[in-house]
Parts: sequence; structure tokens; C-alpha cells
Amino acid sequence: MATPAISVLGGSVGTTLSRDAVQAAADALDSAERSRTQIRLLTDTHPDMTMDDAYAVQEAWVQKKVAGGDPVVGWKIGLTSKAMQAALSIDIPDSGVLLDSMKFANGADIARERFIQPRIEAEIAFVMRDAVPADASPAQILAATDYVAPALEILDTRIFRKDPVSGRLRTVLDTISDNAANGGIVMGDAIRDFANRDLGWVGAIVSRNDEVEETGLGAGVLGDPLVSVAWLAQRLGAYGQHIEAGQIVLSGSFIRPVEAPPGSRIVGDFGPWGKVTCSFL
Repeated sequence: MATPAISVLGGSVGTTLSRDAVQAAADALDSAERSRTQIRLLTDTHPDMTMDDAYAVQEAWVQKKVAGGDPVVGWKIGLTSKAMQAALSIDIPDSGVLLDSMKFANGADIARERFIQPRIEAEIAFVMRDAVPADASPAQILAATDYVAPALEILDTRIFRKDPVSGRLRTVLDTISDNAANGGIVMGDAIRDFANRDLGWVGAIVSRNDEVEETGLGAGVLGDPLVSVAWLAQRLGAYGQHIEAGQIVLSGSFIRPVEAPPGSRIVGDFGPWGKVTCSFL
């Protein structure tokens, strides 16, 4: 497939929020997760907030988690489809951080109190054998990958989708601050024979309680999931970070999010790559 041009940041550059304001926002997100009570839009509280501010809030939230004994295990990429980008009036993806506590076994039963409003996306997960430089090409990403796996991402939002006071809808800056809405990951079996496979043709049928809700192909992720991971490498490099050996990278969803209220059994059927399942109690 043709490789599209990759934009690293986009949007406003530079910060407007003080260190105290960034930390207060991170603390509010942490409290929202613990209490399962969503907070108002950060962009209503801080109307001059920039994309750099949003990533600073995300980083402060992650640092709080790590300090509490929850280590970073990888990264997630979001807003990789044209439809999702158009919904938030943005033309680039966003990214978040995967923590150890976010990993669930294939077939897991997930307690009702774990999430606020869980939704499910289908993705290809990359597990890296080698560290990835910021200027890595899709071919270099492929060479640095130990294995790939079918995966379900569990989305959760600690910020209202629609602010109860202003009535405004959540923006990409709110989403980035909220760790790109990441909540969890369920991975299937490792696929090691993938080097000659066009990942754009890897697909999934996602069902809820035996009813098909969404279908999609890997090509929905910037045309090729490898391009998505290369974008992440560039974005992290712009912030002095990088993808490390052993880390997991969720390359982006190729379906629209599927709601997962209590009582939902979700099955992602990736055909020859097997099934990934989880149930919400």
C-alpha cells in the first residue's frame, strides 16, 4: 500500500498552563477514575489549552500512576481513521500510554466497577523486539517487531463526552489529556509469521452477545498499521521519548467503538489469527 505523509504534531504548539494547573488536571482525572465519576471538559476550564498542554496533563497522570507502582508497558494510538478524525475536527492521530494494570487475559471477566463507560475497539498490537528510533520508517518498524497479536482495546473516558454545564462536546485536547481514552487491552495469541503479510488486509468481526456490531480491516489505520506505529515513533521523539524494546504498541482501531455495558460478552473474530474475547459483568 502507498505510504501517506505523516504529520507529527499539528494544532497549537507550546504550553499555556502552569505546572500547578497541569498537576491539578491530572489529579482530577485520577480522582474521576477512582470514584467512577466523570469530570467537566478541561477545555472549558482552560479554554486556551494547547496540544502540548494536553500531553503534559497526560504525562502528569501517568507519572502519578507509575509512582503508585503501575509501570508503563507500552503505547496506544488513537484517531487513526478518517471518520474519527473528522468527528473531532483534527487531521492527525493521538496517543496514550499503556500501564501494566490495563492488561487483561484473553477471555477475562471484567468487574462492573472497573470502568465508567467502557467501549471496545479492534486493533493489531505490536510487541517490539528492539527499541525504535524517532525517524523509523514503516519497514524499520516491521524489522524491530518481535510479534504481532490480535487485540481488543477497552476505551474509557474520565471526562464527559458532553459537558453538563456548557453543553460543549469533548475535544481532542480533552481526549489526549485523558490518556487518549485508554482503559485496557486484551491480547490474543502471538503471531510471528507476519513479515510477508499485508497487515492492511487483516480484519476482524466484532460481536456483542452473539450479534455482529462492527467489521473492519487494518487498512482503516492510516492505510497501514505500520504507518501508524511510525507516526507514534515520530511523535514520541518530538517529546524526547521513544518506543522501547519489549513494549506493546496498539496501532489504532479499524472499527468504530462498540459500547460494552454490563452483561456484554465481546468477541473479536480475527479469522486465521483467532478470537479475542472479554465479558463485562
